[in-house]
Amino acid sequence: MAKLKAAFEAAVAASKQLPEKPDNQTLLKIYSLYKQATEGDVEGKRPGFTDLVGRAKYDAWAAVKGKSTDDAMQDYVDLIESLK
Repeated sequence: MAKLKAAFEAAVAASKQLPEKPDNQTLLKIYSLYKQATEGDVEGKRPGFTDLVGRAKYDAWAAVKGKSTDDAMQDYVDLIESLK
């Protein structure tokens, strides 16, 4: 577990220094896996239709609902590695 957490934290740092900015779908996947790994399942109401960014983030996070913290961390690490 400690090894995975260290790899996750390294991937978070690496995500800020990617060679090029990922497309929006990839950014949403990064966001959703990070939130799932650090906070667990999404809670609260879905933002209204006027908040397009908030709604997209909410939907992306809701799509990984039920994924364990460890699985979310591993998927995040794998995704960031694939973008390097």
